Formats: sequence, C-alpha cells, structure tokens
Amino acid sequence: NIIYGLYQPTAGEILVDGQAVEMHNPNDAIALGIGMVHQHFQLVPVMTVAENIMLGSESVHNGFLDTRSVAQRITELSHRYNLDVDPYAMIEDLPVGVRQRVEIVKALYRNAKILILDEPTAVLTPQEIDGLFQVMHLLKAQGKSIIFITHKLKEVLQVADRIAVLRGGRAVGEAAPQSATQASLASMMVGREVILTVDKAAAEPAGVVLDVQGIRATDDLGQPALRNVSFQVHAGEIVGVAGVQGNGQTELVEVLTGLRRATGGRFAISGQEMTNASPRQITAAGQSCHVPEDRHTYGMVDSYSIADNLVLNTYYEAPYARGLTINQQAIHSNATALVERFDVRTPTVETAGGALSGGNQQKMVVAREFSRPIKLLIAAQPTRGIDVG
Repeated sequence: NIIYGLYQPTAGEILVDGQAVEMHNPNDAIALGIGMVHQHFQLVPVMTVAENIMLGSESVHNGFLDTRSVAQRITELSHRYNLDVDPYAMIEDLPVGVRQRVEIVKALYRNAKILILDEPTAVLTPQEIDGLFQVMHLLKAQGKSIIFITHKLKEVLQVADRIAVLRGGRAVGEAAPQSATQASLASMMVGREVILTVDKAAAEPAGVVLDVQGIRATDDLGQPALRNVSFQVHAGEIVGVAGVQGNGQTELVEVLTGLRRATGGRFAISGQEMTNASPRQITAAGQSCHVPEDRHTYGMVDSYSIADNLVLNTYYEAPYARGLTINQQAIHSNATALVERFDVRTPTVETAGGALSGGNQQKMVVAREFSRPIKLLIAAQPTRGIDVG
C-alpha cells in the first residue's frame, strides 16, 4: 500500500531505478511504472473489461470515448502476455480467474514495469493458479519485476527468486528458495516452530445433524447449479466438499444458510425442517453458524466497528439487547474477550472492521460464529487469508 501510494510512510525512503521517489497517491506510483493487483479486485461489475481498464485514463476521439482503440490495445496485451480476456465482456459475467487477468492487463495497460500482486491465489482454483504462475514467468522473462505477496509457503518456494519475510511490520529475514523449506519460512513468519502436519484421529460420528435430500437450485443466471444433491452430516465428523469453483459449492452453502431458495428437495438440521427458511430463522433456531466464502458481502459490515461486527447475529438477544436499547458495555466486553481469544490484531475493538487486514477480518468472522453454542458449522473457504500460524 505504501509502494502504491495508498499509505504514506513515516520514515525511510523508496528508490525506483536508483532514484529516491515519493508516492503521494496511486497516480504518482502509476507514473513511475508501478501497478498493483489488489486482493479484492478494484473493478466495476456493470462495466465492460475495456471500460474498467481505461477508467481514469480514458481515450477520447472526436469528443467520444474511443473504446475501439482501447480494445485493440487490450487484445495486443492479452496476446503478448498470454492473458485471455474479452474487451467487451461484462465484468459481472466473468469468473474470478478472468477478473484477475483483467486486473493484470489494467496494470500493463498503464505501462507497469513493477507489478505488486497481493494474495493473488486466494480465490483461484488449482488450474487458475498454474495459469497465473505461467503469466508471472512470462512477465519476468520480458523484464517485469514482480512483488508476490502471499502466506502460502509452497507457492513462495515454487515461484520466487528471492524471499523476504515480514512479521509485525518488520523485515525479519531473507531466504533463497533453493535452501529454504516450508518449516523454516513458517518459523520466521510467526516467530516460533510451527507444526505443519495434523495428527487426525478417526471420527466417531453420532446422530444425524444435517440431512439433505434431493436438493435442487439454480445459479444467478437461472441455470441449474444443484441437481438432486443428497448427503448427511453426523455429530462428531467433518464432511469436506471439494471441487473446482463454479460447480455448485457456493449455491449449496447458500441454500443451507437461507441465502438462496431451493427449487426442489429438502433439508433438515437436527430433525427440524429448514428448507427455504431465512438466515434469521436458521440462526434464531440456534442450530448452525456460517463462515461465508465472501466475507465482505455476507460476513461483515466494513464500516461497523469490530465490536458491532461481533454481534451481528446476536445483537437482538440478551445481554446485548436491553429493552429498546443496546447494551454497549456488554458488546464491548464481548468484543474484548473474543479479540483476545481469537488473536484478532487490532489497536482497539472500536476500529472499523474494514480497516483490518484480510486475515484479521476472517478471524473476526470466525470468532463471532464460533463463540455461540451450535450443532452445525457451515464453512466456505474458512482459512482464506489466514497465515500459517
């Protein structure tokens, strides 16, 4: 964020091509050839790829936007760097992996020679990750410099030429990928030895908690997403749902949490019928909690304080509700305890949730959902953005 001009440093200096520079805003960084692909993409869903890419540096011909020349340039960049994007496609119709390619093309369109990638693989499928790494190698071969920010140690060792580790805002060490291991990097990241293996005992399942029978549902475009899905989850077991993104996992979670209507079939939690119940009804029944795939849309309110975010699903219950008023002291006490218990890094519980790092936002959501008595946990990508510690 400092290198890209979003934050201002209080000490130190930045050199670009050996010259000391100051970035007061992203425009200064762009002028110096610095581009950034944010962890949360900066794209307007209702605009085309070309419109998004030229936003802020519009090309005009005879008083009108010259989208044709922009589209031609996008196509040239796409071919040169093996980034397959359609200039006229709507962003809202594109899968996540293609949206990321649009962000990379947007930086290259502005002549970036230094590219900052912030957690670029967090929302990609394995196939999309392989494609991204191929693009990164091609960019490097053509003289681009890449800053690859991630906490996925295997990926660091796979693609980096040099590795630097930050902990608590300080550079605590450097390593060469040829001599580093996942264990050594993990220790540098968290300041202690990290056990990277899990000794998992055999499950001892009890009664059925979630019973799903013949569930059908459509996606946002009205196309079939779930076709007669049936399974059971017992008390005392973890059931994993694997698959490439876009194959019904999101719709399944949304149906089970009341965010999407089922077009057929039924499901029950602890014997209680919940098909097409609202999220409030499912929560009020005290049966399940939900760690959503998209925390910014379904898991938190960016402008609310951490304290308020931690009671989004219980603020109307005692001890937080007091008649027609809210018991702020109880909310503050709850937040203080959960922040400490779940190691949410923040100066105060009154800090806005949106000001936290991605990993701490996820820990905040997990803290809220795990802190009340439940029978069923529904978690979609629960470790997204959380480091190895």
